Amino acid sequence: MTARVDPQRLARELDTLATFSDEPAPAVTRIVFTDTDLRARAYLKSLCRDAALSVREDGVGNLYARWTGTDPHAPAVATGSHIDAIPHAGRFDGTVGVLGGLEAIRALREAGFRARRSIDLMLFTSEEPTRFGIGCLGSRLLSGSLDESAGERLTGGDGRSLNDARADAGFGDSLALVPLASDAYCAFVELHIEQGPLLERAGVDIGVVTAIAAPSSQRIIVEGEGGHAGAVLMRDRHDAFLAAAEIALGVESAARASGSDDTVGTVGVCEVFPGAVNSVPSRTTLAVDIRDVDLARRDAVLERVSAACRETASRRGVNVRAETINADPPTRCEPAIIEAIEQACDARGFTHQRMISRAYHDSLFMSRVAPTGMIFIPCRGGLSHRPDEYASPEAITRGASVLADVLARLST
Repeated sequence: MTARVDPQRLARELDTLATFSDEPAPAVTRIVFTDTDLRARAYLKSLCRDAALSVREDGVGNLYARWTGTDPHAPAVATGSHIDAIPHAGRFDGTVGVLGGLEAIRALREAGFRARRSIDLMLFTSEEPTRFGIGCLGSRLLSGSLDESAGERLTGGDGRSLNDARADAGFGDSLALVPLASDAYCAFVELHIEQGPLLERAGVDIGVVTAIAAPSSQRIIVEGEGGHAGAVLMRDRHDAFLAAAEIALGVESAARASGSDDTVGTVGVCEVFPGAVNSVPSRTTLAVDIRDVDLARRDAVLERVSAACRETASRRGVNVRAETINADPPTRCEPAIIEAIEQACDARGFTHQRMISRAYHDSLFMSRVAPTGMIFIPCRGGLSHRPDEYASPEAITRGASVLADVLARLST
Protein backbone atom coordinates (compact mmCIF):
# COMPACT_ATOMS: atom_id res chain seq x y z
CA MET A 1 0.00 0.00 0.00
CA THR A 2 1.41 3.36 -1.11
CA ALA A 3 -0.47 6.46 -0.06
CA ARG A 4 -0.32 9.11 -2.76
CA VAL A 5 -0.84 12.70 -1.70
CA ASP A 6 -2.57 14.97 -4.21
CA PRO A 7 -0.29 18.04 -4.35
CA GLN A 8 -2.69 20.10 -6.48
CA ARG A 9 -5.60 19.55 -4.11
CA LEU A 10 -3.47 20.36 -1.08
CA ALA A 11 -2.01 23.51 -2.67
CA ARG A 12 -5.47 24.67 -3.73
CA GLU A 13 -6.85 24.25 -0.22
CA LEU A 14 -3.92 26.08 1.35
CA ASP A 15 -4.50 28.93 -1.11
CA THR A 16 -8.20 29.06 -0.27
CA LEU A 17 -7.61 29.00 3.48
CA ALA A 18 -5.23 31.96 3.10
CA THR A 19 -8.07 34.07 1.69
CA PHE A 20 -9.73 34.08 5.11
CA SER A 21 -7.72 37.01 6.39
CA ASP A 22 -8.17 40.47 7.86
CA GLU A 23 -5.37 41.74 5.62
CA PRO A 24 -4.92 41.52 1.84
CA ALA A 25 -2.62 38.87 0.38
CA PRO A 26 0.12 37.88 0.82
CA ALA A 27 -0.31 38.78 4.50
CA VAL A 28 -2.57 36.66 6.69
CA THR A 29 -4.17 37.89 9.91
CA ARG A 30 -6.58 35.48 11.56
CA ILE A 31 -7.31 36.08 15.23
CA VAL A 32 -9.15 33.46 17.25
CA PHE A 33 -12.96 33.79 17.55
CA THR A 34 -13.20 36.66 15.07
CA ASP A 35 -15.56 36.37 12.12
CA THR A 36 -12.55 35.65 9.91
CA ASP A 37 -11.48 32.78 12.15
CA LEU A 38 -15.00 31.35 12.24
CA ARG A 39 -15.30 31.45 8.45
CA ALA A 40 -11.95 29.67 8.12
CA ARG A 41 -13.14 27.03 10.59
CA ALA A 42 -16.34 26.56 8.60
CA TYR A 43 -14.27 25.96 5.46
CA LEU A 44 -12.15 23.35 7.22
CA LYS A 45 -15.22 21.60 8.62
CA SER A 46 -16.71 21.42 5.13
CA LEU A 47 -13.54 19.74 3.85
CA CYS A 48 -13.60 17.25 6.71
CA ARG A 49 -17.22 16.36 6.11
CA ASP A 50 -16.55 16.00 2.38
CA ALA A 51 -13.87 13.49 3.38
CA ALA A 52 -16.50 11.54 5.38
CA LEU A 53 -14.92 12.41 8.74
CA SER A 54 -17.14 12.88 11.77
CA VAL A 55 -16.63 16.32 13.34
CA ARG A 56 -17.01 17.52 16.90
CA GLU A 57 -15.84 20.63 18.77
CA ASP A 58 -15.28 21.23 22.46
CA GLY A 59 -16.02 24.25 24.62
CA VAL A 60 -12.95 26.22 23.59
CA GLY A 61 -13.28 25.36 19.90
CA ASN A 62 -10.74 22.55 19.57
CA LEU A 63 -11.94 20.51 16.58
CA TYR A 64 -11.74 16.72 16.22
CA ALA A 65 -12.42 15.16 12.79
CA ARG A 66 -12.38 11.36 13.03
CA TRP A 67 -11.84 8.55 10.55
CA THR A 68 -13.22 5.68 12.61
CA GLY A 69 -11.10 2.54 12.67
CA THR A 70 -12.12 -1.10 12.82
CA ASP A 71 -11.53 -1.05 16.59
CA PRO A 72 -13.27 2.18 17.62
CA HIS A 73 -12.72 1.48 21.32
CA ALA A 74 -8.91 1.41 21.03
CA PRO A 75 -6.99 4.61 21.84
CA ALA A 76 -6.83 6.64 18.64
CA VAL A 77 -3.95 8.18 16.68
CA ALA A 78 -4.05 11.92 16.02
CA THR A 79 -2.43 14.60 13.91
CA GLY A 80 -3.12 18.30 13.43
CA SER A 81 -2.05 21.85 14.20
CA HIS A 82 -3.62 25.34 14.16
CA ILE A 83 -4.97 27.87 11.67
CA ASP A 84 -4.96 31.09 13.70
CA ALA A 85 -2.33 33.59 12.56
CA ILE A 86 -0.70 36.56 14.25
CA PRO A 87 -1.16 39.97 12.60
CA HIS A 88 0.65 40.34 9.27
CA ALA A 89 1.77 36.71 9.20
CA GLY A 90 2.15 34.09 6.47
CA ARG A 91 -0.02 31.27 5.17
CA PHE A 92 1.92 28.10 6.03
CA ASP A 93 2.48 28.24 9.81
CA GLY A 94 0.09 25.69 11.34
CA THR A 95 -2.03 25.35 8.23
CA VAL A 96 0.38 22.86 6.63
CA GLY A 97 -0.16 20.58 9.62
CA VAL A 98 -3.95 20.87 9.45
CA LEU A 99 -4.55 20.57 5.72
CA GLY A 100 -1.51 18.29 5.30
CA GLY A 101 -2.99 16.06 7.98
CA LEU A 102 -6.35 15.99 6.21
CA GLU A 103 -4.62 15.15 2.93
CA ALA A 104 -2.64 12.35 4.60
CA ILE A 105 -5.91 10.81 5.86
CA ARG A 106 -7.51 11.12 2.42
CA ALA A 107 -4.46 9.58 0.78
CA LEU A 108 -4.64 6.57 3.09
CA ARG A 109 -8.33 6.10 2.44
CA GLU A 110 -7.90 6.43 -1.33
CA ALA A 111 -5.08 3.84 -1.23
CA GLY A 112 -7.47 1.34 0.36
CA PHE A 113 -5.82 1.38 3.78
CA ARG A 114 -8.03 0.30 6.66
CA ALA A 115 -6.94 1.57 10.05
CA ARG A 116 -7.51 -0.53 13.15
CA ARG A 117 -7.27 2.51 15.41
CA SER A 118 -9.30 5.59 14.60
CA ILE A 119 -7.33 8.54 13.21
CA ASP A 120 -8.24 12.06 14.30
CA LEU A 121 -7.41 15.33 12.62
CA MET A 122 -7.18 17.99 15.33
CA LEU A 123 -7.48 21.75 15.01
CA PHE A 124 -6.17 23.46 18.13
CA THR A 125 -7.68 26.75 19.21
CA SER A 126 -5.42 29.79 19.53
CA GLU A 127 -1.92 28.40 19.28
CA GLU A 128 -0.84 32.01 18.91
CA PRO A 129 -0.99 34.27 22.00
CA THR A 130 -2.35 37.24 20.06
CA ARG A 131 -5.76 37.64 21.67
CA PHE A 132 -5.46 36.26 25.19
CA GLY A 133 -1.74 36.68 25.86
CA ILE A 134 -0.97 32.97 26.19
CA GLY A 135 0.03 30.53 23.46
CA CYS A 136 -1.40 27.04 22.85
CA LEU A 137 -4.63 27.92 24.62
CA GLY A 138 -6.64 24.99 23.29
CA SER A 139 -3.98 22.35 23.81
CA ARG A 140 -3.19 23.67 27.30
CA LEU A 141 -6.82 23.19 28.24
CA LEU A 142 -7.25 19.76 26.67
CA SER A 143 -4.05 18.51 28.33
CA GLY A 144 -5.11 19.80 31.75
CA SER A 145 -2.20 22.27 31.85
CA LEU A 146 -4.74 25.09 32.21
CA ASP A 147 -7.96 24.76 34.19
CA GLU A 148 -11.46 26.13 33.69
CA SER A 149 -10.71 29.25 35.76
CA ALA A 150 -8.92 30.53 32.65
CA GLY A 151 -12.35 31.28 31.19
CA GLU A 152 -12.75 34.33 33.40
CA ARG A 153 -9.11 34.99 34.22
CA LEU A 154 -7.89 35.42 30.63
CA THR A 155 -8.95 38.59 28.86
CA GLY A 156 -8.20 40.12 25.50
CA GLY A 157 -7.10 43.62 24.64
CA ASP A 158 -10.75 44.59 24.42
CA GLY A 159 -11.21 43.64 28.08
CA ARG A 160 -13.56 40.77 27.27
CA SER A 161 -12.99 37.40 28.92
CA LEU A 162 -12.27 34.13 27.19
CA ASN A 163 -15.69 32.92 28.34
CA ASP A 164 -17.43 35.89 26.72
CA ALA A 165 -15.47 35.57 23.47
CA ARG A 166 -15.97 31.82 23.07
CA ALA A 167 -19.68 32.08 23.89
CA ASP A 168 -20.14 34.74 21.21
CA ALA A 169 -18.33 32.41 18.78
CA GLY A 170 -20.76 29.59 19.56
CA PHE A 171 -18.64 27.55 21.95
CA GLY A 172 -20.72 27.46 25.10
CA ASP A 173 -19.89 24.10 26.66
CA SER A 174 -18.10 24.08 30.01
CA LEU A 175 -14.32 24.29 29.93
CA ALA A 176 -14.36 21.55 32.58
CA LEU A 177 -15.28 19.14 29.78
CA VAL A 178 -12.32 20.04 27.55
CA PRO A 179 -9.52 17.91 29.13
CA LEU A 180 -8.96 14.60 27.35
CA ALA A 181 -9.07 11.21 29.02
CA SER A 182 -5.63 9.74 29.70
CA ASP A 183 -6.30 6.92 27.25
CA ALA A 184 -7.82 9.01 24.45
CA TYR A 185 -4.76 8.73 22.19
CA CYS A 186 -1.86 6.34 21.81
CA ALA A 187 0.14 8.72 19.59
CA PHE A 188 0.14 12.24 18.18
CA VAL A 189 2.22 13.50 15.21
CA GLU A 190 2.36 17.11 14.02
CA LEU A 191 3.53 18.24 10.59
CA HIS A 192 4.95 21.78 10.54
CA ILE A 193 7.24 24.10 8.63
CA GLU A 194 10.61 24.38 10.36
CA GLN A 195 10.39 28.17 10.90
CA GLY A 196 14.18 28.16 10.76
CA PRO A 197 16.88 27.85 8.06
CA LEU A 198 18.65 24.62 8.94
CA LEU A 199 16.89 22.15 6.62
CA GLU A 200 17.11 24.47 3.63
CA ARG A 201 20.79 25.21 4.27
CA ALA A 202 21.59 21.51 4.54
CA GLY A 203 19.46 20.56 1.53
CA VAL A 204 17.57 18.01 3.67
CA ASP A 205 13.98 17.01 2.91
CA ILE A 206 12.61 16.21 6.36
CA GLY A 207 13.45 17.25 9.91
CA VAL A 208 12.77 14.63 12.58
CA VAL A 209 12.12 16.50 15.81
CA THR A 210 13.63 14.99 18.95
CA ALA A 211 12.78 17.70 21.50
CA ILE A 212 10.63 20.82 21.76
CA ALA A 213 11.87 23.88 23.60
CA ALA A 214 9.52 25.71 25.91
CA PRO A 215 9.60 29.34 26.97
CA SER A 216 9.52 31.02 30.28
CA SER A 217 7.70 34.28 29.64
CA GLN A 218 8.07 37.14 32.08
CA ARG A 219 6.85 40.68 32.42
CA ILE A 220 9.48 42.89 34.04
CA ILE A 221 8.27 46.23 35.40
CA VAL A 222 10.82 48.93 36.18
CA GLU A 223 9.63 51.93 38.23
CA GLY A 224 11.81 55.00 38.53
CA GLU A 225 11.13 58.71 38.91
CA GLY A 226 9.75 60.92 36.17
CA GLY A 227 10.29 64.58 35.63
CA HIS A 228 10.91 67.31 33.09
CA ALA A 229 13.65 66.39 30.62
CA GLY A 230 15.23 69.82 31.00
CA ALA A 231 14.87 70.31 34.73
CA VAL A 232 16.05 66.98 36.20
CA LEU A 233 19.84 66.94 36.36
CA MET A 234 21.60 63.83 35.05
CA ARG A 235 23.14 63.06 38.44
CA ASP A 236 19.70 63.08 40.05
CA ARG A 237 17.93 60.82 37.57
CA HIS A 238 16.33 57.41 38.20
CA ASP A 239 15.37 56.75 34.59
CA ALA A 240 13.15 53.67 34.28
CA PHE A 241 13.88 53.19 30.60
CA LEU A 242 17.67 53.27 30.91
CA ALA A 243 17.48 50.74 33.74
CA ALA A 244 15.21 48.56 31.61
CA ALA A 245 17.65 48.86 28.70
CA GLU A 246 20.42 47.47 30.89
CA ILE A 247 18.17 44.61 31.94
CA ALA A 248 17.37 43.87 28.29
CA LEU A 249 21.09 43.65 27.56
CA GLY A 250 21.35 41.42 30.61
CA VAL A 251 18.85 39.02 29.02
CA GLU A 252 21.04 38.79 25.93
CA SER A 253 24.17 38.31 28.02
CA ALA A 254 22.56 35.61 30.17
CA ALA A 255 21.38 33.63 27.15
CA ARG A 256 24.77 33.85 25.43
CA ALA A 257 26.51 32.73 28.61
CA SER A 258 24.64 29.39 28.69
CA GLY A 259 27.20 27.85 26.36
CA SER A 260 24.55 26.34 24.07
CA ASP A 261 23.02 27.45 20.78
CA ASP A 262 19.79 25.92 22.05
CA THR A 263 19.38 28.74 24.58
CA VAL A 264 17.69 31.90 23.33
CA GLY A 265 16.53 35.03 25.12
CA THR A 266 14.37 37.78 23.66
CA VAL A 267 12.94 41.09 24.86
CA GLY A 268 10.06 41.50 22.43
CA VAL A 269 8.12 44.35 24.04
CA CYS A 270 9.26 47.59 25.67
CA GLU A 271 6.55 49.98 26.87
CA VAL A 272 7.76 53.36 28.13
CA PHE A 273 5.61 55.64 30.28
CA PRO A 274 4.69 58.45 29.87
CA GLY A 275 6.21 58.22 26.39
CA ALA A 276 6.95 61.90 25.81
CA VAL A 277 10.18 63.24 24.36
CA ASN A 278 10.50 65.88 27.06
CA SER A 279 9.75 63.64 30.03
CA VAL A 280 12.09 61.32 31.95
CA PRO A 281 10.52 57.82 31.84
CA SER A 282 9.01 56.89 35.18
CA ARG A 283 7.96 53.36 34.28
CA THR A 284 9.04 50.80 31.68
CA THR A 285 7.62 47.34 31.08
CA LEU A 286 9.54 44.59 29.27
CA ALA A 287 8.18 41.31 27.90
CA VAL A 288 10.90 38.66 28.13
CA ASP A 289 10.99 35.20 26.50
CA ILE A 290 13.69 32.67 27.42
CA ARG A 291 13.72 29.21 25.80
CA ASP A 292 15.71 26.01 25.86
CA VAL A 293 15.21 22.27 25.49
CA ASP A 294 17.15 21.82 28.75
CA LEU A 295 15.09 22.92 31.75
CA ALA A 296 18.01 23.32 34.16
CA ARG A 297 19.95 25.41 31.66
CA ARG A 298 16.92 27.62 30.99
CA ASP A 299 16.32 28.12 34.69
CA ALA A 300 19.97 29.07 35.18
CA VAL A 301 19.48 31.82 32.59
CA LEU A 302 16.41 33.01 34.46
CA GLU A 303 18.44 33.28 37.64
CA ARG A 304 21.11 35.33 35.84
CA VAL A 305 18.40 37.67 34.57
CA SER A 306 17.02 37.99 38.12
CA ALA A 307 20.51 38.85 39.36
CA ALA A 308 20.81 41.52 36.64
CA CYS A 309 17.48 42.99 37.77
CA ARG A 310 18.64 43.17 41.40
CA GLU A 311 22.00 44.71 40.53
CA THR A 312 20.50 47.30 38.17
CA ALA A 313 17.79 48.25 40.67
CA SER A 314 20.35 48.83 43.40
CA ARG A 315 22.80 50.77 41.27
CA ARG A 316 20.25 52.98 39.51
CA GLY A 317 17.89 53.53 42.44
CA VAL A 318 14.80 52.05 40.77
CA ASN A 319 12.32 49.37 41.74
CA VAL A 320 12.17 46.22 39.59
CA ARG A 321 9.64 43.42 39.84
CA ALA A 322 9.15 40.40 37.61
CA GLU A 323 5.90 38.56 36.96
CA THR A 324 5.97 35.06 35.47
CA ILE A 325 3.42 34.65 32.69
CA ASN A 326 4.21 31.00 32.03
CA ALA A 327 7.12 28.64 32.57
CA ASP A 328 6.40 25.45 30.66
CA PRO A 329 8.84 22.54 30.79
CA PRO A 330 10.33 21.38 27.47
CA THR A 331 9.55 17.91 26.18
CA ARG A 332 11.25 15.01 24.42
CA CYS A 333 9.62 13.30 21.47
CA GLU A 334 8.73 9.62 21.63
CA PRO A 335 11.61 7.40 20.35
CA ALA A 336 9.22 4.98 18.62
CA ILE A 337 7.62 7.84 16.66
CA ILE A 338 11.05 9.27 15.78
CA GLU A 339 11.95 5.85 14.40
CA ALA A 340 8.67 5.60 12.47
CA ILE A 341 9.30 8.98 10.81
CA GLU A 342 12.85 8.01 9.85
CA GLN A 343 11.73 4.67 8.42
CA ALA A 344 9.01 6.40 6.39
CA CYS A 345 11.60 8.81 4.99
CA ASP A 346 13.95 5.97 4.08
CA ALA A 347 11.18 4.01 2.37
CA ARG A 348 10.34 7.00 0.17
CA GLY A 349 13.95 7.99 -0.47
CA PHE A 350 13.73 11.29 1.39
CA THR A 351 16.77 12.67 3.18
CA HIS A 352 16.27 13.46 6.85
CA GLN A 353 18.06 14.69 9.94
CA ARG A 354 17.27 14.83 13.63
CA MET A 355 16.80 18.30 15.11
CA ILE A 356 15.12 20.16 17.93
CA SER A 357 12.25 22.59 17.68
CA ARG A 358 13.22 25.95 19.12
CA ALA A 359 9.70 27.24 18.51
CA TYR A 360 7.08 25.60 20.65
CA HIS A 361 3.89 24.08 19.36
CA ASP A 362 0.70 22.36 20.45
CA SER A 363 2.77 19.16 20.37
CA LEU A 364 4.41 20.33 23.59
CA PHE A 365 1.09 19.96 25.41
CA MET A 366 -0.11 16.94 23.46
CA SER A 367 3.01 15.17 24.78
CA ARG A 368 1.32 15.30 28.20
CA VAL A 369 -1.61 13.37 26.75
CA ALA A 370 0.10 10.86 24.43
CA PRO A 371 3.49 9.89 22.97
CA THR A 372 4.30 12.66 20.48
CA GLY A 373 6.45 13.35 17.43
CA MET A 374 6.94 16.17 14.93
CA ILE A 375 7.81 16.27 11.24
CA PHE A 376 9.48 19.42 9.92
CA ILE A 377 9.71 20.53 6.29
CA PRO A 378 11.99 23.30 4.99
CA CYS A 379 10.73 26.84 4.57
CA ARG A 380 12.43 29.40 2.38
CA GLY A 381 15.11 31.35 4.22
CA GLY A 382 13.78 30.02 7.50
CA LEU A 383 11.29 32.89 7.46
CA SER A 384 8.02 32.67 9.38
CA HIS A 385 5.40 34.90 11.00
CA ARG A 386 5.63 37.29 8.06
CA PRO A 387 3.92 37.55 4.66
CA ASP A 388 6.87 36.11 2.68
CA GLU A 389 6.77 32.86 4.65
CA TYR A 390 6.94 30.07 2.04
CA ALA A 391 7.12 26.30 1.77
CA SER A 392 7.26 24.76 -1.68
CA PRO A 393 4.51 22.40 -2.90
CA GLU A 394 7.16 19.69 -3.22
CA ALA A 395 8.25 20.10 0.40
CA ILE A 396 4.66 20.10 1.65
CA THR A 397 3.88 16.98 -0.41
CA ARG A 398 6.90 15.16 1.01
CA GLY A 399 5.88 16.07 4.54
CA ALA A 400 2.26 14.96 4.06
CA SER A 401 3.43 11.71 2.45
CA VAL A 402 5.69 10.88 5.39
CA LEU A 403 2.89 11.78 7.77
CA ALA A 404 0.52 9.40 5.95
CA ASP A 405 3.00 6.55 6.28
CA VAL A 406 3.55 7.25 9.98
CA LEU A 407 -0.20 7.42 10.66
CA ALA A 408 -0.65 4.10 8.86
CA ARG A 409 2.03 2.44 10.98
CA LEU A 410 0.76 3.86 14.28
CA SER A 411 -2.89 3.04 13.59
CA THR A 412 -2.36 -0.59 12.58
